[in-house]
Amino acid sequence: MDSTVEDGVPREDEPLDGPIRSLLARLARAGLENAAVGLSQMIGQKVTMTVPHVTVVPITAVPERVGGPESQVVGIYLATEGELTGHIMLIMGIEDATELIDLLLGGEVSACTATGTSGFEIDPLARSALAEAGNLTASFFLNAVSTLLGRSARPSPPAVIVEMAGAVLDIMLVSAGQLSDEVVLMETVFEGEGRQLHIFFWVLPDLMPLRSLATDAKPLATTGSTASNRPATN
Repeated sequence: MDSTVEDGVPREDEPLDGPIRSLLARLARAGLENAAVGLSQMIGQKVTMTVPHVTVVPITAVPERVGGPESQVVGIYLATEGELTGHIMLIMGIEDATELIDLLLGGEVSACTATGTSGFEIDPLARSALAEAGNLTASFFLNAVSTLLGRSARPSPPAVIVEMAGAVLDIMLVSAGQLSDEVVLMETVFEGEGRQLHIFFWVLPDLMPLRSLATDAKPLATTGSTASNRPATN
């Protein structure tokens, strides 16, 4: 599986120290590679996932990364439970969401989506498919992270949201409370059947346990980088 990630999280957005930046980059690479495996199993064909950019940005700057606060997007939200707590939001533009629905439902996208006076709309079948994809992707992502860190983590049931990017961010902030002032932003590209789907992972982690783990290389050195391909359970 092809997968690339920058060696560290860029400094220009948030000056996190070296160990935590390196840890975040490693977790992103391992987690997203495993997420591609899960999606491949779900749709029955090979899917690869590249990670061209991983960065940490202030929460308030996030909407600008997905076209501005008034751009309509599709989000799949999950909370992270267990020893590693946090929040995950998969964000994609309307065109990429349409492609993903088409991939998940085998070409039935025209019957499951519409663009009306209120913008992009999806029916219950498409919403269910997106929720399942989000749950499976997050589960495989967290399995890889759990294996690397030796800490438990599992996703909550997913919620699919079709809204403006600014409103989606507000939903995440209300759910997350004051957990962190920064978001780990991972721009990913799913590749399969000649398609490229650009999807953003917004990860709002509890940085306190990650900071303590980042200062000790032992968990990463002893657990290795191979994660279980069995989705986490709630």
